[in-house]
Amino acid sequence: MAPSSNPPPTTGSSSKRCVPVCSGIVLSCLLAFTLQIFFFSPISPDLLLLPPASSASLIPTTSDIQSVTRLGEGILNGPEDVCVDRNGVLYTATRDGWIKRLHKNGTWENWKLIGGDTLLGITTTQENEIIVCDADKGLLKVTEEGVTVLASHVNGSRINLADDLIAATDGSIYFSVASTKFGLHNWGLDLLEAKPHGKLLKYDPSLNETSILLDSLFFANGVALSKDEDYLVVCETIKFRCLKYWLKGESKEQTEIFVENLPGGPDNIKLAPDGSFWIAILQLSSPGLEFVHTSKATKHLLAAFPKLIKLVAPLHKKAAVVNVAANGIVIRKFEDPNGKVMSFVTSALEFDDHLYLGSLNTNFIGKLPLKAT
Repeated sequence: MAPSSNPPPTTGSSSKRCVPVCSGIVLSCLLAFTLQIFFFSPISPDLLLLPPASSASLIPTTSDIQSVTRLGEGILNGPEDVCVDRNGVLYTATRDGWIKRLHKNGTWENWKLIGGDTLLGITTTQENEIIVCDADKGLLKVTEEGVTVLASHVNGSRINLADDLIAATDGSIYFSVASTKFGLHNWGLDLLEAKPHGKLLKYDPSLNETSILLDSLFFANGVALSKDEDYLVVCETIKFRCLKYWLKGESKEQTEIFVENLPGGPDNIKLAPDGSFWIAILQLSSPGLEFVHTSKATKHLLAAFPKLIKLVAPLHKKAAVVNVAANGIVIRKFEDPNGKVMSFVTSALEFDDHLYLGSLNTNFIGKLPLKAT
């Protein structure tokens, strides 16, 4: 038989056959990627309109926070909040699960180990007890004798992401649930989703019952009582505003805006001795990336890569606190504009003519004199 006269396949023809195969693989990968991002996304986002510039933007930028004294430097791991008991002892809850306290003689004590890294807001009661929010466990009472869970459920549902709290003189404890959908470690997804998953709760110690005062809040965060305890202020972080909830009077159980268009997302809020409020402000948008909040497609993409959320909400790049009068007017603003000394400041407590600043990004509490500023 004569040998075949067909020439062997050339490299060119092999390449042509590979093109459809490779194209099919690429298209399949793109389809799988698209399905993963849009159809299996952990969020169902709404658009978020960032607020216009407020009166706070007219207050000159300062670097006051850069002059803080560093308390407990090196022994505190992310002290998110601060409180002072009636004996002048300062308490904070840290990321390593400790309640630590600073005695008046300047010594620090590892007081109570609760464990985990989810301790957030902390306050004192009329009985000088320490109450703390644990994002996983709920509302906890901490005494010399030990730790008691006061509230872990409300209306049969588990309390998720208990955030901040305040105790009234009658023993009632008001506290926020930042999100019923997302936990502490993926709270950025709540920012992207921009839906009202937050609540304001009340714990009644006389009945040992927890009830819902407000529902459908946009990342409910800081909670504070007015000086006369006739209303509460609760912060809605992703709405850049705080609400007033009346506890007494003709407007009892009614809600109104206390302050809006803040220069960032309000975190914890504390009553000042003069009846005004100190509010820690978070940077939730980056210059040039504001479009993210108005693009559902971009939100889905970021939700698939949560580490990118830091680009949208650069919490670690600056620190800011504002002082808001009882009428809702911003009267002072302190900053570390480039995060040189402190960033991601989450609380500001006024005590003995000083401001004590908690932060999730420092290993100390900042102490800032107010009379000199």
